[in-house]
Amino acid sequence: MTDLKTMTLWRPCGPAELALVRESDWTAWPPRLPDQPIFYPVLNEDYAVKIARDWNAPRDGVGYVTRFELDRTFAERYPIQQAGGKTILELWVPAEELEEFNGHIIGRIEVVGEYHAADPSRVQSES
Repeated sequence: MTDLKTMTLWRPCGPAELALVRESDWTAWPPRLPDQPIFYPVLNEDYAVKIARDWNAPRDGVGYVTRFELDRTFAERYPIQQAGGKTILELWVPAEELEEFNGHIIGRIEVVGEYHAADPSRVQSES
């Protein structure tokens, strides 16, 4: 679905956050917790997989990789942050702007990968 009008983003998450996305009918990210001042979707699937597999799954028992499209013009208001190596790229969205950010999601948030702590291999492939 990616075109010049949208930007594809990925978000690694655990089961609690995914349940809240499901409650939104796959259209919005939940508000941040008080100790989470930013929401950070990532710019490539490999980085999202690493976080879901190596951090979310061991902590929560399962980690998910989600993918969604965001209006590109709106996304450009957030500078791309390099959080490590060349491919460790994120958008940093202030928590207080998340509701507006959600309003610029195009289509639905999709689960494209699932990783379990007991077996870190990908158990759900892209659909």
